[in-house]
Amino acid sequence: MIQYNFIAIEGTIGAGKTSLATRISQEFNAKLILEQFEDNAFLPKFYEDQDKYAFPLEMSFMASRFQQLKDQLGVFDLFSSFIISDYYIMKSLVFARKTLPEDELALFTRFFNFISSTLPKPDLLVYLYLEVDKLQNNIRQRGRSYEQQIQDDYLSRIQDGYFEFMVQQKDMRILIIDTNNIDFVHNNDDYLKIIEVIHQTYEMGIHRILL
Repeated sequence: MIQYNFIAIEGTIGAGKTSLATRISQEFNAKLILEQFEDNAFLPKFYEDQDKYAFPLEMSFMASRFQQLKDQLGVFDLFSSFIISDYYIMKSLVFARKTLPEDELALFTRFFNFISSTLPKPDLLVYLYLEVDKLQNNIRQRGRSYEQQIQDDYLSRIQDGYFEFMVQQKDMRILIIDTNNIDFVHNNDDYLKIIEVIHQTYEMGIHRILL
């Protein structure tokens, strides 16, 4: 894994991004960057009224993510072998494309293109794919009150947005892992399978899928 300098774990809400990133950071002495989403005051309001709060939510998330990544990626850590994050700045555009009307999206995209160009791309983007019913089960189990009203349609749209983004990427190493039949949190063998395939991607092509 030390062949990579920066790995980003991505996935739809409830996919297990934080769990995987945290475990990898602990076992491989990596600097861990976790998204600070619970500090966003617009998030509970958004789940109650998406049309009203989508734009301030997406703008505030983008600003927060940019500032955190700029600060963390720009600081060299002598005692860490690489950096791993449970998100990548591109998720701001993925969500905005699915939540904003055309005029607001155009304005949002102008800001996004400007700030994203100043951040380094991950050497490897790992996307955790999980079906919507299992995403909902994970969301219920972690018990965040403001997430309990998330609709299946919203999760499906976000998941589609991720795939639309990934197929457009021509210069990024992307690993898509189907986690529907594995449990990397509670089953160590499944976790080791993910570690093995991450190692393999260094010598492989841009896209690979673990079924």
